[in-house]
Amino acid sequence: MAATSADVADVSISGETLRWYDATDDVQYGFCGDCGSTLFWRAKDRPDRISLTAGTLDPPTGLRTTSALFVDDASDYHTLDNSLTQFPGDC
Repeated sequence: MAATSADVADVSISGETLRWYDATDDVQYGFCGDCGSTLFWRAKDRPDRISLTAGTLDPPTGLRTTSALFVDDASDYHTLDNSLTQFPGDC
């Protein structure tokens, strides 16, 4: 999954199908109520920030991949970019 984060004030969300799910007492996931795709997530202790799945953004995004997480769990079909900062698990 490719993702990024932003200040909530810098994000504009349009459409009528966004639904929020309380995954834990601390984390909420935003998803499409029609197809179920993961769109966003936010931590309740950081109400000023929202994480976004990169595929939800209209291009040009200006995003660049800077790191890879869970590289120890990468499947055989995944080619790791050795120029990126890599983390064996979560960072």
